[in-house]
Amino acid sequence: MNLFDFFSNQHKNKKKLLGVLLDPDKAPEGEQLKTFILNCEKAGVDIFLAGGSLITKGNLDLLIQSMKQFTKLPVLIFPGDSSQISNEADGILLLSLISGRNPEYLIGQHVASASRLKQSKLQILPTGYLLIDSGTVTTAQYVSNTVPLPSEKPEIAANTALAGELLGMKLIYMDAGSGAKRCITEECIMAVRNTISIPLIVGGGINSIEKANAAWNAGADMVVVGTLFEKQPEAITLFSKR
Repeated sequence: MNLFDFFSNQHKNKKKLLGVLLDPDKAPEGEQLKTFILNCEKAGVDIFLAGGSLITKGNLDLLIQSMKQFTKLPVLIFPGDSSQISNEADGILLLSLISGRNPEYLIGQHVASASRLKQSKLQILPTGYLLIDSGTVTTAQYVSNTVPLPSEKPEIAANTALAGELLGMKLIYMDAGSGAKRCITEECIMAVRNTISIPLIVGGGINSIEKANAAWNAGADMVVVGTLFEKQPEAITLFSKR
């Protein structure tokens, strides 16, 4: 599957996608992982992501290997830094943190990983990454040492996303961050959706089907849920009602 074509076609057809993000530090293992993935497929999950802002004890390769045993759905890497590259995955969201001004996450980590990415078999999806204020200091904010965009000023997010598109990004990912106190407002999502023409992914703080539906209705092409399932893996069944 050509992943860029997949996202583009779903965007053109106005198909709303559901992605599930697994953190190698917190993901279930063995039979629990198998059960969770099978439940995800029953609930209509379209794509899996693996990775995180900070991996301390987990193993990205091992997690993706295990996931691929139980699903034929695409698995994308959601990298926190240049160390999070695995040929076990189908592709990688090459995130450029365009909402911040830390050169390390705008281009530095990309330079460090460029040769490995070129030699890999991964499909590479250049992605403009926007951190949006969520009412708390998230791991992504702390690790990247950047200031999130203010959620009450959607025009800033919209212009930042547009700059990413004009620079050649293939996707835009708006994120409130793992464990966010609040998800991104509908106004902010709508402002970005109305400004860009490329697929839009939204994640962070989405812990119910109601919040997911709000993000989809505001213009998100794909909603990503992760933290909720770390504590309540059975909650995936609720998303089958979308």
